[in-house]
Amino acid sequence: MLARVLSASPRVAERRGVLRSIGLGLITGAADDDPSAIGTYAAAGAAFGPSLLWTAPVALPMMFVVVYLSAKLGQVSGRGLFGALAARYPRWVLNTALVGVIIGNTIEAAADIGGIAAAVQLLTPLPRAVLLPAIACSILVVQVWGSYALIRNVFRLLALALLAYVGAAFLTRPPLGEVVRATFVPHIVFDREFLALLVAIMGTSLSAYLYTWQSNEEVEEEIAMGRRRLEDRIGATPAELRHSAWDVVAGMMFSTVVMYSVMLAASASLFAAGQHDVTSAAQVAAALEPLAGRAAGLLFAIGIAGAGFLAVPVMTAGAAYDFCQTLGWKHGLHARPHEAPRFYVVIAGVTAIALALNFVGINPMRALVVAGIVQGVTAPPLLALLMLVTNDRRLMGSSVNTRAVNLLGWATTTAVFATSAALVVTWIV
Repeated sequence: MLARVLSASPRVAERRGVLRSIGLGLITGAADDDPSAIGTYAAAGAAFGPSLLWTAPVALPMMFVVVYLSAKLGQVSGRGLFGALAARYPRWVLNTALVGVIIGNTIEAAADIGGIAAAVQLLTPLPRAVLLPAIACSILVVQVWGSYALIRNVFRLLALALLAYVGAAFLTRPPLGEVVRATFVPHIVFDREFLALLVAIMGTSLSAYLYTWQSNEEVEEEIAMGRRRLEDRIGATPAELRHSAWDVVAGMMFSTVVMYSVMLAASASLFAAGQHDVTSAAQVAAALEPLAGRAAGLLFAIGIAGAGFLAVPVMTAGAAYDFCQTLGWKHGLHARPHEAPRFYVVIAGVTAIALALNFVGINPMRALVVAGIVQGVTAPPLLALLMLVTNDRRLMGSSVNTRAVNLLGWATTTAVFATSAALVVTWIV
């Protein structure tokens, strides 16, 4: 710990902060806007018009606090989220959390692979049966044989594809007054369809894979700097934590702008045209064309494909991190396949299951929304564990959460739980 602090001079820490601001937070923020999220946001805009635009600014502080806590946990403890949980909690707690995360990640990865295929079909006539395995295999090849540095840099480039949604929203020319009002005046309808989409929005913007990925990415960065032993990674300077906070702010703002743009584009196109039920990515793109020309439809398709190729490996690798940390197996994208074979077997297994789920006849766009709902229902328990572990002085030392962070973190956990509970009530009543 002492060597860690002494080695991080203010000037070195400053340089690291500048480099991080265009790296880790951007990747996590972009991964949050995966095809499942895009499908959910598009479905919300199509079904209720601009009425749900307010969820974007409301979700921003929630997204910030959970991802920042995950980043801080990785930096201070030197472990990923499930590694930290394994150090402090009994196995039954880990196993329960692991089941929810694995199910959520696998279903969302399956929906995202299907979403990528649907988007690519807008650009090429290749059949879905050919595209699906090609997409899954190409993602797996990069994960297994690419270095961590290569994967990180590829992810940074893919994140830029999400800017396509900002362009698509701009081209739809939505009514300014109505948009401003819907952005700042919350509108809630207590029925099953509205609450299902609200849970899906909350679930997909606060997906469990974000927490585990961010904490593990922090550890991977430390290992890339030569800190392979746990004792060398423990602890973080105040400067590092401040830069981490700004890094996360930048990434979550990027994610929120994309979220807002997708809902706005769908509202101004599908909802305005009376098409309230989204069934495919092709439908969204086709609806954009009469308003904004073919460019808007192509931008939408490019955004889905780019987001999917970034997010799917985050989900499958995240599941492998969680699984291996729970069982105490060697893991990490920094390791070669022969060094951590079980880690890569888990990645391949989750990818294979996700691919297989696409051949059971589920509508791709509906699967995207269902995946968001699954994440919304499974997120509260893991959020609660994240709050508890980042307040544990035995693990975090003096870097436990401040009162303000605790207030925002527990409010976020309560809000996600309350939204999920309200949906369950509508199913029962």
